[in-house]
Amino acid sequence: MSDAIPVNRIKGVGEKTAALFGKINVYTVDDLIRHYPRDYETYDAPVSIREVSAGSVQAIYGQITAIPNVKKVRNLSILNAVLTDDNGDSIQLTFFNMPFLKKVLKPGGFYLFRGLVQQRGTHKIMEQPRMFTWEEYQKKSGRLLPRYALTKGLTNQMVQKSVAQALEYYPPEKEYLPQSVLQKIPMLSHREAVNSLHFPENREELLAARNRIVFEEFFSFLLVLRKNKDLAAKTENHFPMYETADTVRFLEQLPFPLTKAQKKVWGELREDMGSPYAMNRLIQGDVGSGKTILAVLALLMCAANGYQGAMMAPTEVLAVQHFETISGYIEKYGIAFRPVLLTGSMTAKEKREAYAKIASGEANLIIGTHALIQEKVEYSSLALVVTDEQHRFGVRQRETLAAKGSEPHVLVMSATPIPRTLAIILYGDLKVSVIDELPANRLPIKNCVVGTSYRPKAYEFIAKEVAAGRQAYVICPMVEEGESEDLENVVDYTEKLRAVLPPSVQVAYLHGKMRPADKNRIMEEFAAKEIDVLVSTTVIEVGINVPNATVMMVENAERFGLAQLHQLRGRVGRGEFQSYCIFISTSEAKETMERLQILNHSNDGFHIASEDLKLRGPGDIFGIRQSGEFAFVLGDIYTDANILKEASDAVEQLLVSDPELTDDDSRALVNYFKEHTAVNVVDFRTI
Repeated sequence: MSDAIPVNRIKGVGEKTAALFGKINVYTVDDLIRHYPRDYETYDAPVSIREVSAGSVQAIYGQITAIPNVKKVRNLSILNAVLTDDNGDSIQLTFFNMPFLKKVLKPGGFYLFRGLVQQRGTHKIMEQPRMFTWEEYQKKSGRLLPRYALTKGLTNQMVQKSVAQALEYYPPEKEYLPQSVLQKIPMLSHREAVNSLHFPENREELLAARNRIVFEEFFSFLLVLRKNKDLAAKTENHFPMYETADTVRFLEQLPFPLTKAQKKVWGELREDMGSPYAMNRLIQGDVGSGKTILAVLALLMCAANGYQGAMMAPTEVLAVQHFETISGYIEKYGIAFRPVLLTGSMTAKEKREAYAKIASGEANLIIGTHALIQEKVEYSSLALVVTDEQHRFGVRQRETLAAKGSEPHVLVMSATPIPRTLAIILYGDLKVSVIDELPANRLPIKNCVVGTSYRPKAYEFIAKEVAAGRQAYVICPMVEEGESEDLENVVDYTEKLRAVLPPSVQVAYLHGKMRPADKNRIMEEFAAKEIDVLVSTTVIEVGINVPNATVMMVENAERFGLAQLHQLRGRVGRGEFQSYCIFISTSEAKETMERLQILNHSNDGFHIASEDLKLRGPGDIFGIRQSGEFAFVLGDIYTDANILKEASDAVEQLLVSDPELTDDDSRALVNYFKEHTAVNVVDFRTI
């Protein structure tokens, strides 16, 4: 089987290249085949300089008319050159950290460049364009060329060649969907779809291939979800709980009243925890709607009934922040928590002490990361687990805790705004509570949607906020140079900001490829105000609570779904100060700007999600990144809403005809979900 063949078995992939593939989690032939392209490039014919439009990637041909100018700004080398075409029109070319080009670009010489066109006042410029000979460009012209997620040292061409070799190992008969489904819904075979995703002949073939794999992802996900729901519905409540004076006193002492929505949800939680069956509920609420205080109330009710509760966070920094917040409540209000913190970076001695307190029952509230369900942790009476959408609590985790002698209540919190029609499908294994109003004391975030020409003003504004003692986030889609020529990347952008902002402004970067210890250190320094501006990928989406951060600037905003942009915006507006969000789009096309204007006019996540669903259709598959926690490998719950509904109907039909999933095809599909999907939701091991 191809999944067992190491990637270095492929011709041309030696030990060094295999190590590079390992950095992007590609270890086997099957891993490589599932390393689908990020997007696709089309190399259109060069246009005249007067025809180029800001926000588009285009090719131009012309003559270098002067000796290129090189200047140094702190650690950044900036080379500027002027290209003039046959019509006498000129465009500025700007290159960062490429001073050697001064010897390459000869005045009077003719060159072909391709890159992202940007507007700077009345002038158009190309930053970091690629240079081609006519012959090189003609070979690429008119084709759909895949672009892959890379790492330093691994080129797109290397991945393309390796994928072509890998597909030779892939069995043509490989299939995951049950025959009963394939007979009812016409679609490509799995093998045809995989081949066409990597090397499509045209957009139509690519769309058909993508739809097939997206259906496969959704179908397997929803099948597991339905089976989980059936199991959860039969789980007896071993820890019946009833409200005590503790939660009533805590609510009376809080400096703010619960909103009507919060009161309604608190009533649902109390009812669940006292019912005959274990709670399995999701609280869905917009950023800042007050989900955490409800989790604290549920945990307090658990402790007051003599049981243990656990609160699981996606990052160590957030776990520490929860621990400190709840410790503050204990000190201020005298509530009956005896908390302990448990994270992966703690010393062996600290962990042993925490384990002892948990096992003896001395600790009745355990706060931490996934370390909470490791083998060494033994609970005295764990009755409630509070987690978030990043750590949806699935069957495997339930079984882990059941083996420790418990079947806990489960409460999941999500800030992902999902329209009701999709929520019913995606949260099919949970009862859903919705908090649909914000606390009265929240200052609305002020938004603006602008083109790239606004950047200098944005930098000035960030500097002004920092001078006033505030902090800022800047979001870029990419990690480092070479991943994509037309997107801002975190590493280079950090250097640019250090060059244009005052020397006193401390700028640092954060991305998902960093070591966990380094990510935690950067987030801690930002929370401690040691960093003024944090340049980050969307890893900050599940970051920390920094009330002092008042500016969120998102580069290449058109590359993200509206729901994800709203999630990112939720990092600011958490304190007493007025906060701002600046969405910078490299495309000023009418449709793009209209879509982003929805964010400009609304801070309501559910309204934004509904509008996103209306605007994004099945054809909108290039360059929009997956939304929030449901980060499927290819599927997007908004763009592919119709496929999601079709897959949901197919799952229902399959379970009617084969409720126990005895069919071999159904079992293979469950294995597909466990092995091949990126969604950290459930791990269904009971079939």
